[in-house]
Amino acid sequence: MGGGTSTPRSGGLLVTVGPEDEGKRLDVLLGGVPEVGSRSRAANLIAAGAVTVDGATAAKSRAVVAGERVIVVLPREGAAEVAGHTDVPVVYEDEYLLVVDKPAGMAVHPSRGHATGTLVQALSGHGLEGGEEFRPGVVHRLDKDTSGLLVVAKSVEAHRRLVAMMRRRAVDRRYLALVHGAFSADTGTIEAPVGRDPVKRTSMTVGGLAARDAVTHFRVLERLGDLTLVEARLETGRTHQIRVHFAAIGHPVAGDPMYSRRDSLAVGRQFLHSYRLAFAHPFTDEELVFDAPLPADLATVLERVRESEGRADA
Repeated sequence: MGGGTSTPRSGGLLVTVGPEDEGKRLDVLLGGVPEVGSRSRAANLIAAGAVTVDGATAAKSRAVVAGERVIVVLPREGAAEVAGHTDVPVVYEDEYLLVVDKPAGMAVHPSRGHATGTLVQALSGHGLEGGEEFRPGVVHRLDKDTSGLLVVAKSVEAHRRLVAMMRRRAVDRRYLALVHGAFSADTGTIEAPVGRDPVKRTSMTVGGLAARDAVTHFRVLERLGDLTLVEARLETGRTHQIRVHFAAIGHPVAGDPMYSRRDSLAVGRQFLHSYRLAFAHPFTDEELVFDAPLPADLATVLERVRESEGRADA
């Protein structure tokens, strides 16, 4: 690769396009830069808006011209960055996959209304691969305002294996949810198909359009008057499954703006957190188990509820 690289005063990595590189795709050009390392990582950085050509963002397929100045802002080590300087904690990483603790308020991948600030963009420097181009590496998703653990693939084969594990229900996914109402039993299973609401097309419902089988197991962890802290374990992974299932049995998730219609606790979002992820490593068969504590906003709400019930030491 010609033209050379340097560090501009404004920060980032400066690549000056040489005559021998004219006409190359932008992702191909950057893939040959040692600090970037691969074409897939270059594509992810471009998608995240971390690359400019003569001061403007550009598509990965753009043909570069000799003399153009390409600046790449590489994420700092130890954390992935998104707009607003939000860090995504990386719980585990190897050459095949990542496990991260997604913060609330972050969409997993770009979509209508969420073009930037997504998880895949935040992780662009980690070389995500596999699956659809607009959501590289995505194996499963969490709703935008649901926090917690998520596994992401770093190669096409890792993505294929992880998706297959999800389909045969070989990944243990558990959530903490604070729901309205009291339960008579300590455990239970909700088995009801989930599909698109025919009236509110942004919502899901039991039954609905193109409904698919859905199974959620739950266990009562703490009874708090008119509220109950439960552990929900997914057997299937339909869109909004936990939220729809608990609403359907009369126990909507506290703070859920779509299925609860009330936020008496001022949670500000659904009280739902993916706290445990366990599976056998798709390449080494090592048993991996990860736990993520409640984030500060949910922990504060739970402590407030406990105090109101006289159980601050619970």
